[in-house]
Amino acid sequence: MSNADATVFIVDDDAGVLKALTRLVNANGYRTQSFTSPQEFLAHHDGALPGCAVFDVGMPGLDGLALQEALGAPDAQRPVIFITGKGDVPTSVRAMKAGAIDFLTKPVSDKDLMAAIARAVDRDGDTRQRRAELASIEARLAMLTPREREVLGYVVAGRLNKQIAGELGTVEKTIKVHRGRMMEKMGVRTVADLVRMAQKAGVPLPQG
Repeated sequence: MSNADATVFIVDDDAGVLKALTRLVNANGYRTQSFTSPQEFLAHHDGALPGCAVFDVGMPGLDGLALQEALGAPDAQRPVIFITGKGDVPTSVRAMKAGAIDFLTKPVSDKDLMAAIARAVDRDGDTRQRRAELASIEARLAMLTPREREVLGYVVAGRLNKQIAGELGTVEKTIKVHRGRMMEKMGVRTVADLVRMAQKAGVPLPQG
């Protein structure tokens, strides 16, 4: 993802700091959306936009950590960088455990902030790519008939067509047909590719 493709959401109740941070981030080629309050950010935040967020920790009403929690579960929320005027170690630990990219103390070094933003944008891009890939796999799985889904499970488990036929109480020729259609719908040519897709989607394997 290039800088121009990413949006950096900046939230700080200090108008002067907000303006300076916005100017710095824009100068490095990123798009920005700036907000003076957490409430304003939550009202306008578009989770579909790739990028990251920079939150001031000490804001009235809803601090940076609470704002991070308001974005959702750790595996779904936007990557966050915290800035604070206090060297608060316990808060820093909480922030990092909650998935923060970095925790920077004011006055923030331009170099440190931009390096943190670059890491956050990279992580966001990787996360979005994984989600898109998973959505594609799940869409393909949804096209399978119940029997094709069963055959997929057995193929991933390493069973031969003859063994699958025995398990499902049918003939090998029928399994070959189901297997061919299943592989075509999944868009794969090899069992190895099918196994990788099934693992990513958490497809359950047959018992026994």
